[in-house]
Amino acid sequence: MQVQIHTSWRPHLQKEFESQYFKDLVQFVRHEYTQQTCFPKGKDIFAAFDHATFDTTQVVIIGQDPYHGPNQANGLCFSVKEGIPHPPSLGNIFKEIASDIGKPYPKSGNLEHWADQGVLLLNATLTVRAHQAGSHQNKGWEIFTDAIIKLISKEKTGVVFLLWGGYAKKKATLIDATKHTILMSGHPSPLSANRGLWFGNKHFSKTNALLKKMGKRPIDW
Repeated sequence: MQVQIHTSWRPHLQKEFESQYFKDLVQFVRHEYTQQTCFPKGKDIFAAFDHATFDTTQVVIIGQDPYHGPNQANGLCFSVKEGIPHPPSLGNIFKEIASDIGKPYPKSGNLEHWADQGVLLLNATLTVRAHQAGSHQNKGWEIFTDAIIKLISKEKTGVVFLLWGGYAKKKATLIDATKHTILMSGHPSPLSANRGLWFGNKHFSKTNALLKKMGKRPIDW
């Protein structure tokens, strides 16, 4: 596994790359990709950081695991490749956007256009074995992605963090709420959404209102 990450992140993360946990993680991931079918493709593992650079990141959405079905994961949380059916959580995200800001439900589930506008779509774990959810958890990825959240919190100001569901909400402790805005709700998965914990959160219009207030360009969701 080559650590092919956008140059804007490198100076901030050099300490992580040189640490023992990260070297062990790289060794683990290389072995898994050699011996097993894993997702996303190697070149897409750090895609979230290529689309949303350190400088452009203004919104952070935190997921947990990449999709573990064939041709789904593209390195951005909740996003799928072109032409792939929308997983239930993504479908509920699009329904909330339609309800919140009136944007029609899209054909494509690829969220690269969000990421290109500075939305860091960050999974806590960046790789997974095919058909085995959580198979690469507790191998070091969470230490790395927590370091990313802390870095953004410390080095930037005015970032909007969207924390959906219990797992993501735990990351609030890593964020300086005096410098950034944290919006929390239930997870968009059917289990949570059908209990009234997701729909109506209006996170998309709220995010844009916050960005406009700070003189930043709103996101074209």
